[in-house]
Amino acid sequence: MLSVFAALSFAAVERHVQWQARIEQGAASGTGTLVLTAEVESGWHIYGLEMPEGGQEAGIPDPTEVTVDDAAGLVVGPLTASVSPDVHFDSFMNLELPWLSGRFELRRELRLDGVEGARVAGNVRYMACNNNSCTPPDRFYFDLVLGDSAAAAVITPSVADNAAQTTVSAADSRTAQWWAPVEVSTGPTTQSYWAILLFGFLGGLVALMTPCIWPMIPMTVSFFLKRSKSRGRAIGDAITYAGSILVIFLVLGIVLTLIFGPGKLNEIATGAVFNLIFFAMLVFFAISFFGAFEITLPSKWTNAADARAGSAGGVLGIFFMAFTLVLVSFSCTGPIIGTLLVEAFSQSNLMGPLLGMGGFALGLALPFGLFAFFPSMLKELPRSGSWLNTVKVVLGFIELILSLKFLSVADLAYGWHILDREVFLSLWIVLFALLGVYLLGKLRFSHDGPSEHTSVGRFFMALISFAFAVYLVPGLWGAPLKAISAFAPPLYTQDFNLYGGEFTKYDDYDRGMAAAAAEGKPVLLDFSGYACVNCRKMEGAVFDTPTVRAIIEQDYVMIELMVDDKTELPEPMVVEEEGRTVRLTTVGDKWSYLQRHKFSTNQQPFYILLDNEGQPLSQPRAHDENVGAFVAWLENGVEAYSNK
Repeated sequence: MLSVFAALSFAAVERHVQWQARIEQGAASGTGTLVLTAEVESGWHIYGLEMPEGGQEAGIPDPTEVTVDDAAGLVVGPLTASVSPDVHFDSFMNLELPWLSGRFELRRELRLDGVEGARVAGNVRYMACNNNSCTPPDRFYFDLVLGDSAAAAVITPSVADNAAQTTVSAADSRTAQWWAPVEVSTGPTTQSYWAILLFGFLGGLVALMTPCIWPMIPMTVSFFLKRSKSRGRAIGDAITYAGSILVIFLVLGIVLTLIFGPGKLNEIATGAVFNLIFFAMLVFFAISFFGAFEITLPSKWTNAADARAGSAGGVLGIFFMAFTLVLVSFSCTGPIIGTLLVEAFSQSNLMGPLLGMGGFALGLALPFGLFAFFPSMLKELPRSGSWLNTVKVVLGFIELILSLKFLSVADLAYGWHILDREVFLSLWIVLFALLGVYLLGKLRFSHDGPSEHTSVGRFFMALISFAFAVYLVPGLWGAPLKAISAFAPPLYTQDFNLYGGEFTKYDDYDRGMAAAAAEGKPVLLDFSGYACVNCRKMEGAVFDTPTVRAIIEQDYVMIELMVDDKTELPEPMVVEEEGRTVRLTTVGDKWSYLQRHKFSTNQQPFYILLDNEGQPLSQPRAHDENVGAFVAWLENGVEAYSNK
């Protein structure tokens, strides 16, 4: 699985609701109403204040909520809406869901008890949706006063006041200078797009060698050659068939892209819930490939498509034949597509699923066209047999091996420490060893046939699997294992390390900048992420080389900031961004905001050299494993710093 897929690139959150907040003073002294006016973009809606029972476990969205922070002497009434929600039937969940759209107000009655004034602070939590997609849950923050403002300031300081210790203070001129925005070039790269396409293409080729599809290649192509009076017509029909497969999977990629949208992708890449779901999905697929059960679609779907293919003529009939192939082969292609989409969605942009599915369809459909052009090649194909089942089981081992990567992402982001590096490597060593044992015929599953001998191909595959397991063993004592640096947890999670520790890194921007100023050194600032596979690759391929390590240790202070660190801040940070107040609650939120605010980008990995005033010494760098170019970049930074 290509490492590029988990490189993080956070898309800007879409917002389709405009909010305004005010306090309406009541007729009686010390009473009032919190009024939140919403203007929902045409074609969009938010959910009502009450939702059907079941909660998120059943996939039901959360209701729109208005939370008012506790304040001494402030009594808050129930939440009401100025309009009744429209009820819409959701066919996917088979439920009627309440929608709020257009312009409306949310209201909460307020009363002061024993005080002259109180700060009314809190937020609205909502999710905006249209007929195709939803944005992630968002919040609108408000901070108002009921009654005497002077009394409110004394009795209940605002959230912003409480966060003064953690926000960037203008009184500290040096800190403000470090956080001040700078202009740098952060042009996008297309390298990952090619990787997604290639990975999808390879997935399509692997899908060909499964029991559901392989036997259909000669049968289908021979049918087209016999169906037409001329070879040219047969070739045209086969190309149409292959093109139909491509169109079907592309449409599937587009639909999934529209459903998830860009706002979901950062959550998918870094959230514990999504990564645990992906982990469970891959384990589920692996168990299926081991023969415990088959993933199949309802038979009436395939029967209906097959009947339509037989009744329709011309291009339409060929299209339905292709659609039938897609449905019939789902038990084999489903797990492969699932793995592909897991990785494609980890690439936080809309092109991921589209290119992944397009590459998969191309790899799956291309052989049908080639065999139609060169029918003599059909005679060279190996016959169906037990080797096809071996392919499925090997894929099951691969699914199980890769599933640990997603469990590791959640483990790192939330600091659970249940899958530290040595535990991760131990599991991989066992799985690769078991794969080798299976390939030698010493481990059999229920659907495996008898094997009287081990073929040469299986022997060499087993040899590779055993050799890789042996290669991993030194990692239990801290060996770098650069070949898997993109997947394994970082070295700092290793409890026992005989190979030496990492060089000193600061995980706090302000402390790191202060240390650099005290030592008179420039700063190497690294915006990284626990879920960022390209970040791990850069660490293994570039940062662990003796030359790069020596330059950083001698000439730089390194600051590594994890933008997906879920550790709660001691106090929330309240900042202004794009004309709205935003509350940052986790360490990752803080560093992600710093990157957006100072450098106007949010892609990882992102490396930049700074002087002691927080100004860039050169243009930033992204994922590029050219060690020589990275060394030259570091040396030029040292020279630029000395010339200041």
